[in-house]
Amino acid sequence: MKFSVFKIFISVISISLCALSVSAQDFLPELVKRIKPSAVAIETFDARGATLSRGSGFFISSGRIITNRHVIERANRVDVHLMDGKKFTARGVLAIDGEGDLALIQVDVPEGFAAPLQIIQTPPQEGESIVVVGNPYGLEGSVSNGIVSAVREIAGYGKIIQITAPISPGSSGSPVVNMRGQVIGVATLQAAEGQSLNFAVPSERIAQLKIGALQTFASLNVETQKNKRALAESLYSQGLGILSRDDYTRALVYFEKAVEIDPNYAESWYQAGFCYGVLGRHADALRASKQAAKLRPDWAETFVNIGASSFALGQFKDAADAYRQAAKLNQSNADIQYSLGLSLNKLNRTDEEILAYKRTVALKPDHAGAIEKLGSAYFKQNRFKDAIAAFEQLKIYKSDAKTYNYLGESYFELGKTEESVDAFNNAVNFNPDFDKARFNLARAYLKTGDRDAANIQYEILKNAKSDWADRLYVLINP
Repeated sequence: MKFSVFKIFISVISISLCALSVSAQDFLPELVKRIKPSAVAIETFDARGATLSRGSGFFISSGRIITNRHVIERANRVDVHLMDGKKFTARGVLAIDGEGDLALIQVDVPEGFAAPLQIIQTPPQEGESIVVVGNPYGLEGSVSNGIVSAVREIAGYGKIIQITAPISPGSSGSPVVNMRGQVIGVATLQAAEGQSLNFAVPSERIAQLKIGALQTFASLNVETQKNKRALAESLYSQGLGILSRDDYTRALVYFEKAVEIDPNYAESWYQAGFCYGVLGRHADALRASKQAAKLRPDWAETFVNIGASSFALGQFKDAADAYRQAAKLNQSNADIQYSLGLSLNKLNRTDEEILAYKRTVALKPDHAGAIEKLGSAYFKQNRFKDAIAAFEQLKIYKSDAKTYNYLGESYFELGKTEESVDAFNNAVNFNPDFDKARFNLARAYLKTGDRDAANIQYEILKNAKSDWADRLYVLINP
């Protein structure tokens, strides 16, 4: 009878899942039908009227369209094609985000012709279903669906969204929408070393666009040709796309090219320094990061890079100085204080190290690394009560053999032997192969006068051929 009920339960669940799947499939065509009229095809022309490129875009208001910057660069004229076949010539550009590869263009269309899409600034969830609606010129429409495979936070830039939905040529600038029809990003298709980079720029950058006076495409083209930064930004944007895939070697090439073209491009110096550091080229990383800091002395992240490179090179005073400067510029970043503490540890400046860890924990109470280091610093100063308090707090976030061993050592030094025995026993229960904890447990047993229990730990260490066995033997047989 129970088996039958179970089979019925499983059947109900299966039917429900199938119904949800069918419902999602039924919903997708309706969603596409609703948002597709908002997508447009963009065709650009040079001064002689010859076609330069084709791309896509979408309405965010009745007369404003978002597309990729690289779609309209070098254009003297831009035509916008609606889904119903109507064509309008865009008036010009209202805003540019070179690093985000975004452009806001103005086009006058009759009232009711545009169907603006809703923009949301909340980052999508990994695994969230999305639809990319492109409209390459000459095609009725191009729709692809997939999921958000990752939302990457790139230091010094912000977020980049990785998507599985394929982007066809001509669909650069397409909206990436969630299943509620809200824009979460702008699809970008760029060519880098013969490979396509499909990713999306988060929609929050749309809200951050600084709208200025209307500029014609021809004047923007002339200005871009004279402006080294525009070309450098294009390379930088491609580098970010590669960086989002953790391909630091290839990404570095683009950042290096960008600073070669525009030596005053602090952001590209920063990313170059970051890539050098990840690749273990710390001297190059330090050089690039110092250049970024020289150009943008108010940017905390550049000093973080300087600190990391200096630390890797063993230049701990320079690392501490850099982290101090970063902390002044960004007082709310717990990891900066933590890194400062690690640098001060190398300099044996324990009082200052403790202060750095305390500030870390004040900013981020669950920062297990800082709590652990704080306890160790207290232990180093023989402040065993403070060390115990820190390690007891650490148990909340990191209840493992190492934490209990720390705790046991602190109790032992404070003369609380019974408590130390309990802590060391917990340590070896968590990890029976933790030889140091077994040695410490035996020490505590000897302190209580229990030589037999200490000898049991010795036999275990001896059978394991541990280096701790001989050290323990000397204690048992002085």
